[in-house]
Amino acid sequence: MTNYGAIPTSSHGSPVVDLDSVSRVKQQIKDGLATRRPWRVMFDFHSVGIPRGLSDAFSRIKKNLVYFQTNYAIVFLVVIFLSLIKHPTSLIVLTVLVFVWIFLYFLRDEPIKLFSYQVDDKTVLVCLSVITIVLLFLTNATLNIAGALLIGAVLVLIHAVVRKTDDLFLDEKAAMAETLA
Repeated sequence: MTNYGAIPTSSHGSPVVDLDSVSRVKQQIKDGLATRRPWRVMFDFHSVGIPRGLSDAFSRIKKNLVYFQTNYAIVFLVVIFLSLIKHPTSLIVLTVLVFVWIFLYFLRDEPIKLFSYQVDDKTVLVCLSVITIVLLFLTNATLNIAGALLIGAVLVLIHAVVRKTDDLFLDEKAAMAETLA
């Protein structure tokens, strides 16, 4: 006897998890965090010094921003998190926004399709930015977040200026070229 139009049921109570997608996301997170430099390298006190001039300062900023970009992003996130501890609603909204950004912008392999139209990265970036700004304005923590961003920027710029770049190499080829020169 057949049951046409019946809703199929699963033999197990929990939803089926796509293990391939989960492992791909885990690998992408690992790959993203792999660009993080060791904190002991970032805060090596033997590599701290005043730049010799404005051009040296700008050169250090450029090289340190590229070399420590993941570490600097973590610093920004920690400063924002600490600024929102007294605003739990804003902290929850920020956490949700971080997950939305991660899945819709950073971790996707294929373009987003909406009503059979392909949405480009620039549109996704603009839409997510507008949604983020609007939601954070609605949480009444705008001054805290602006202050946290300013504090994070100052901390990053101070570090980028005073951290010498003589011992930093972006890849093995650059390190070999530097030692041979």
